[in-house]
Amino acid sequence: MTTILELRNVSVEFPTRHGTLKALNEISFSIAAGEVVGVVGESGAGKSLTGAAIIGLLEPPGRISGGEILLAGRRIDNLSDDQMRLIRGREIGAIFQDPLTSLNPLYTVGHQLAETIVTHLPMTWSQAVTRSIELLEATGIPAARERIDHYPHQFSGGMRQRVVIALALAAEPKLIVADEPTTALDVSIQAQIIDLLKKLCREQGTAVMLITHDMGVIAETADRVVVMYAGRIAEIGKVREVIHSPRHPYTVGLMGSIPSVHQHVERLVQIDGTMPRLTAIPQGCAFNPRCPQVMPRCTTERPELLQVGSSHAACWLHAEQERI
Repeated sequence: MTTILELRNVSVEFPTRHGTLKALNEISFSIAAGEVVGVVGESGAGKSLTGAAIIGLLEPPGRISGGEILLAGRRIDNLSDDQMRLIRGREIGAIFQDPLTSLNPLYTVGHQLAETIVTHLPMTWSQAVTRSIELLEATGIPAARERIDHYPHQFSGGMRQRVVIALALAAEPKLIVADEPTTALDVSIQAQIIDLLKKLCREQGTAVMLITHDMGVIAETADRVVVMYAGRIAEIGKVREVIHSPRHPYTVGLMGSIPSVHQHVERLVQIDGTMPRLTAIPQGCAFNPRCPQVMPRCTTERPELLQVGSSHAACWLHAEQERI
């Protein structure tokens, strides 16, 4: 299977008056064509920052301080802003949590779609308008031929998100980075958007990076999942494996905090404490102050990803396993 996106030991830093803060610490994973990889974790884990680094939209003074990002084998983390602008939209599509931040309120959705298509593909304006109608129909917007002349405010939240997905797909990108695409939507609309993303993946072979804090969305959508904690990967593996047999104590806590309709429990699992600030990440494993299985080694040495079955977990509990 063709690898579309590959991150190799990617680190992101923010210089401050009080020193340099490392917000992402040697992140490595890949996404193949037609694969959905979910990235999950608490707020502050580094999920959205990873997406921003890939798209080339890191907020200054944040910068990629180490590692490489490859898109279809080509390194993109060292490109200029102008070069990256050509790749965004054409080769990488983006879907954000609030569709209003992606749509210009002054132009019709048809104009915005057609403009994106003409910018990136060898099409005339009339061809682009026809393609725009097809995209709106493909993303489930009824009466697309009439609604193409509507403005963003004339669509509901769910329909606006469909327009944003159409916009992300307009230039037939190899990769879509979807950052919390269903968070602001009600449950029934969430399910429709999830089905749409899966269908597009299956039919067009698009690689999707799905950033969310919702394990339910991950379970429904993703093929593999990356669990992040304090700017590092805590666990990575196939969704079924990670959900049913989590290997990292943090992932165990995440899974235990999800209510199940199949079993009755008096109390859900609670992970005590909070995510550490970037200025106060503890020595050793960043999760050690909150971990119910902490050992002396956890407080002094930082674990790398260790292979456990078909998954990998950054935890000393699996130190006897072969190191990757």
